[in-house]
Amino acid sequence: MKKHLSYYLGNTLIVLSLLGFLYISYPVLTAYLFPSPPPTESMKSFAIWIPKIKAAGEIISEVDPWDKNSYQNALRFGIAHARGFAYPGEKGAIFLFAHSSGPPWEQTRYNSVFLRLGELEKGDSITIWRNGKEYQYTVTTKKVVLPQEVTAVTKVTGNQLIIQTCTPIGTDYKRLLVFATEKRI
Repeated sequence: MKKHLSYYLGNTLIVLSLLGFLYISYPVLTAYLFPSPPPTESMKSFAIWIPKIKAAGEIISEVDPWDKNSYQNALRFGIAHARGFAYPGEKGAIFLFAHSSGPPWEQTRYNSVFLRLGELEKGDSITIWRNGKEYQYTVTTKKVVLPQEVTAVTKVTGNQLIIQTCTPIGTDYKRLLVFATEKRI
């Protein structure tokens, strides 16, 4: 019995669709099935580890949060530390931001580091290393704001860690902000 061209075309389209789905959902699958291990010693010059969501990554210093080209380029290589904000161990707010997801053709192992950030709750731990020193933080609150509500970050007083990503996942519609305070060890 001879098979028609439509048989082969149909099966080919099904296989291509499945491969496309796996390619697009790769960051979500890896975040849940193969989470990041804690940072290695070589990463600890400036890095973050969030055990509950198994998020780890290097932090890139002094990224301009108001210049889209600047921060988009930095986010390809890790998590951004916003220029003009404090560093761990200094007085003032520390502001870090990264993608929760991005276009499938731009996915890298760092591009979706904060994919699961929304799962954090009050009391969860965050560790940051900078210049060989470890800083421990405890999540105090989180909130969702519109992108233009920058005062949620710029008007923060006191010593806090602020971590930002976009929400809902796969969009840049709103910003998820997680606030944490330093643990005194």
